[in-house]
Amino acid sequence: MNIDFITPEDLKLFKSELIAELKEVLQPQQPFAKTWLKSAEVRKILSISPGTLQNLRINGTLNYRKVGGTMYYKSDDINRMLGENPTEGGAV
Repeated sequence: MNIDFITPEDLKLFKSELIAELKEVLQPQQPFAKTWLKSAEVRKILSISPGTLQNLRINGTLNYRKVGGTMYYKSDDINRMLGENPTEGGAV
């Protein structure tokens, strides 16, 4: 019968390894991996209505590109908008 003892040094090593792994897993990631987002995605992220999104386009708050009949928005612009006022639109 083999008996292993856990020493305080073993626990300290385990703690430091666990903390390092948790930091790696919980690192803030880029919220949106895609470069361009469609209107429906933006509305969902910002928790806004189609009319509010249209107002953001009209007043120049949110830049967009229209390809065919679809509006596209840069994810960087969305992130910037969320960073300026995170409580607006109920996001984050």
